[in-house]
Amino acid sequence: MDTPQLLIDGLAFPESPRWRAGRLWVSDWGAHEVIAIGPDGSRVIVARVPSFPLCIDHLPDGRLLLVSAQDGLLLRMQADGSLVTHADLAGLSSHPWNDIVVDGRGNAYVNNIGFDFPAGDFAPGSIALVTPDGSAHTVADGLAFPNGMAVTADHATLIVAESYASRLTAFDITAGGGLSNRRLWADVPGSAPDGICLDADGAVWYGDVPNRSCVRVGEGGVVLDAVDLDRGCFACVLGGDDGRTLFLVTNEWSGTGGMTSTARAGQVLTVQAPVPSAGRP
Repeated sequence: MDTPQLLIDGLAFPESPRWRAGRLWVSDWGAHEVIAIGPDGSRVIVARVPSFPLCIDHLPDGRLLLVSAQDGLLLRMQADGSLVTHADLAGLSSHPWNDIVVDGRGNAYVNNIGFDFPAGDFAPGSIALVTPDGSAHTVADGLAFPNGMAVTADHATLIVAESYASRLTAFDITAGGGLSNRRLWADVPGSAPDGICLDADGAVWYGDVPNRSCVRVGEGGVVLDAVDLDRGCFACVLGGDDGRTLFLVTNEWSGTGGMTSTARAGQVLTVQAPVPSAGRP
């Protein structure tokens, strides 16, 4: 792989990158902002939400969804820029909500850590399905710190990173959006897979914070490519005009005590990938 190039820096805690309409959308958890970044590195603040985590994705019609973990709400941005409640998740769990992925039918999958990270004792997490009408219910549980998620291009499979189990787990997506046929997609021993994305060959790229890398892995666990970095990679997404630009959101990591650091060491890097994007995100 080529050497990654800096797109922007000075971010507090970049996460949840998404490519949409010619721009990279990133949630800066530390600044409580969602920003849209142009190919030249120009940036615009799209939303401010006092939440940590603050993950994002888009509905098929382009409207932005934001996971306001602070109050257990999934928010939706209206055409005028206002935020309204898309779904209330608080009744499903009192623990922090984390990542989100939206399929091509408007179903949103939001996962829950399952315990009060970082201070609480570990407990398994879950995934909730939010249908287009805003109803929400749990569709999977027993996950070891569910993190990044992706949906295949045919909307048939959801893959989730289990950071505390060093593995990627797959589910079949039913006609109604439910999850079934849970199975191991890939063991990634020694890794802590975080944010993920899919490419057109069916491989998964995953960010790995403790190993300061972003890794491309095939189903079954074979490592296909890797990008070594000077700081932790929290998530990645493929985008750009041809879908071959791999965007990496990175940050210095000194353990959970530094999660709210004001050092602003967060960066967005780019590198050309061998295979273009596919699926969501």
